[in-house]
Amino acid sequence: MKSNLMKLANPCIFDINPYQPGKPVSECQREYGLSQFVKLASNENPFGPSPKVIQAIQEALPHIALYPDSHGFELRKALSEKYDVAIDNLMIGNGSEEILRMLLQAFIVPGQEVIFGQYSFMGYEILAKSVGAQVTKVQMPRWKMDFNEILKAISPKTKMILLANPNNPTGTYVNDEELKSFLTRLPSNVLVVCDEAYYEYIHKADYPQTHGWIAEFPNLIVTRTFSKGYGLAGLRVGYAMAHEEIIALVNRIRQPFNVNTLAQVAALSALKDQEHLEYCIKNNEINRDKLCAGLTDMGISYIPSEANFLMIHVKTDGFALHETLLKMGIIIRPLRYYQLQYYVRVSIGLEEENNCFLNALEKIGLREKVL
Repeated sequence: MKSNLMKLANPCIFDINPYQPGKPVSECQREYGLSQFVKLASNENPFGPSPKVIQAIQEALPHIALYPDSHGFELRKALSEKYDVAIDNLMIGNGSEEILRMLLQAFIVPGQEVIFGQYSFMGYEILAKSVGAQVTKVQMPRWKMDFNEILKAISPKTKMILLANPNNPTGTYVNDEELKSFLTRLPSNVLVVCDEAYYEYIHKADYPQTHGWIAEFPNLIVTRTFSKGYGLAGLRVGYAMAHEEIIALVNRIRQPFNVNTLAQVAALSALKDQEHLEYCIKNNEINRDKLCAGLTDMGISYIPSEANFLMIHVKTDGFALHETLLKMGIIIRPLRYYQLQYYVRVSIGLEEENNCFLNALEKIGLREKVL
């Protein structure tokens, strides 16, 4: 029996290219036959989760036959106390990406417009197009979001703006004065999602503490994650802070039990171990500075970053470099999705991992190519 399943699909998905994550180590081992790989592709925390998190997960294992708390009360309560935000202004998700998807699903009607920067997280385009949104990418001069460009781009169809701060893949940020000025000029019927996946890594005095702004700006939504600074990428835990009406609306479409028991236990335990978080952040800064110094010594430029990765100008084809490094046991991220042929993004790893990357660049002759 002949069938044409393509005709059954939602037409909007034909304009979507599947998300290409950083290659997992196991896939590279199968493909290249190497036993060891250095993964610097997905902005993971190389120090891993707190030992207290591992212990809490082990203690929770006997209870996994029971469904998790569907509303994540204990975790939301801990977040409420940490950020001085009412518990009704909080929700949790299976990673902050699930929250972004739910926000788009709850507020976007097909044909309405979603705006984000040309060098923003590539998942934004997939998520927006999956709900039939019209996507507008604004220019990012100096590698950071330009709010004047956004304001010029707003049309009667505009419903939501997605803003990564710090931005991925550039590592740049917008400060509190810039962001607050923008929010005061923005029409109140346009939602702004501040995606702060790398919130824990930035300690600039002028970085906006947006969780304290949601009463002033009811159209502001703040999303964060436990995947990066807390080292829980494999468990998928994110959260949002917003006006209680936004939270209530999104909860109407949130799947029951969307964050599993072990993820909730791990996130709650991670919040309690701020000493481990501070250790990870401090050593990320140390290793980032050393990696920057090594690149500078080779004559290779990069975009100064406030996160746990660097966008590097390699002055050679970035995808070809990515393929060459894979054969040497190193995984990085090419940026051809952004039409940035001569750039790559590299996560900040352990010192020995960063040195392995630098030595590989030296070995393949990048120093000579840029001098």
